[in-house]
Amino acid sequence: MTELRELARFVHDLKWENVPDDVKETTKKVLIDSVGVGVGACRNEQNVNIIREFTNLCNDHTVSIWGQKEKTSLFQAVFLNALEGHTLEMDDVHTRSKTHIGTVVTPAVWSVAEYEKKNGQELLLAELCGYEVTARIGMALGVSAHRNLGWHATSTAGVIGAAAACAKLLNLSEDEIVYAMGMAAQEAGGTWAFLGDGASCKILNPATAACTGAKCAYLAKAGMTGPEHVLTTEDGGMLAAMSNGYDVSKVSANLGTIWEVKYMDNKPYPCCRSTHCTIDASLYLMEHDGVRPEQIDHIEVYTYLVGNKQCGMSDGSIHPTKAVEAKFSTPFTVATALLYGRVTLEEFTQDKIDDPKVQELLSHVKVITDDTFTSRYPDHWGCRVVAYLKDGSRHEATIPDASGSTDNPLTTQQLTAKIKGILLRVMDETKAEETMEYLHNIEMVSELRSV
Repeated sequence: MTELRELARFVHDLKWENVPDDVKETTKKVLIDSVGVGVGACRNEQNVNIIREFTNLCNDHTVSIWGQKEKTSLFQAVFLNALEGHTLEMDDVHTRSKTHIGTVVTPAVWSVAEYEKKNGQELLLAELCGYEVTARIGMALGVSAHRNLGWHATSTAGVIGAAAACAKLLNLSEDEIVYAMGMAAQEAGGTWAFLGDGASCKILNPATAACTGAKCAYLAKAGMTGPEHVLTTEDGGMLAAMSNGYDVSKVSANLGTIWEVKYMDNKPYPCCRSTHCTIDASLYLMEHDGVRPEQIDHIEVYTYLVGNKQCGMSDGSIHPTKAVEAKFSTPFTVATALLYGRVTLEEFTQDKIDDPKVQELLSHVKVITDDTFTSRYPDHWGCRVVAYLKDGSRHEATIPDASGSTDNPLTTQQLTAKIKGILLRVMDETKAEETMEYLHNIEMVSELRSV
């Protein structure tokens, strides 16, 4: 039996009543996080313009767009909701596969479930299937090897998870689920090229993956077949084409025994996850050691190779001038944490990025690859930050696991405050409370409505 078919059989056979209670609760938690973060981006200027253009292109207005009054066609809704889901850079992270699963899977299952008039329990079951499939494909690709070739695992693995999740919602057969995932793997794509000049199209990767995954499920339903051996076939096998360090055994190892959804990180800061440990360390130095920006001569940040490559080596990381560059800049986030004592969405406005105090301090931050942290990655995303002061003293903080990780989790209260705070950016208190209550009771919903 191929690994893809093992996944398909798992998806086909999984029943909600057989899912452990803690996995059910975790699945609901990641759904709330994903939807809340997506709704919170509904007024982003770029998103508003895109939504206006896309809704004008179709005559079908049957599926909701998160946070919007307008409705649109099914596949456009999947696409637009996924754009919103990744905009704020606060969506969840599966560190063992380096994927933002929620921004691909959740928009796909939400829109299809709304279109197909599925209930909340069916939605959550499909969500769980999508998370498990995406995580396992991402792990099989080999996190560092896949990333170092420039691939964006959120979309390359996510498209297969979205296909599996939507296939579950459509009650497809085992063969049809294989075909849907096979087609999705064949269409997988998305790279990190946007970082080269700080382009704003990172969100296009998960949006395309979510939409393609949903389409593949419907194509399988309509009779199109997909390649079952797509992961390992000699000519065009996905794993070999996209990685020089893949391990196909990770696709099905402990399937249904170890639930990868339980290993999701919840992001407390609206920037690349690789910067979060350095923010934690910087805040610790300020709060615990009393380090102040005016005292600093220079700062050294020691972290894992991928974190340095992604957030410390490029010109945009070293000299950020745009929001995308700032969100992927360890020097910027360290400087911001030390100057303001926080890193929130407000710190990524253009005036804050251009602030001479921020630009001056970040110029004194050097990011260094550390073999110890590299060897612990991707299971642990850690760092050590050393602040050298003008009086000759030094202070350092080591963060083995960033806040929000499974080894250093946010509390339920912190997670609730995160999502409610995001919602309050785009709606009043009453509407935010109603939305939170609706999401917290989603398994009881008989038919989805707009949020």
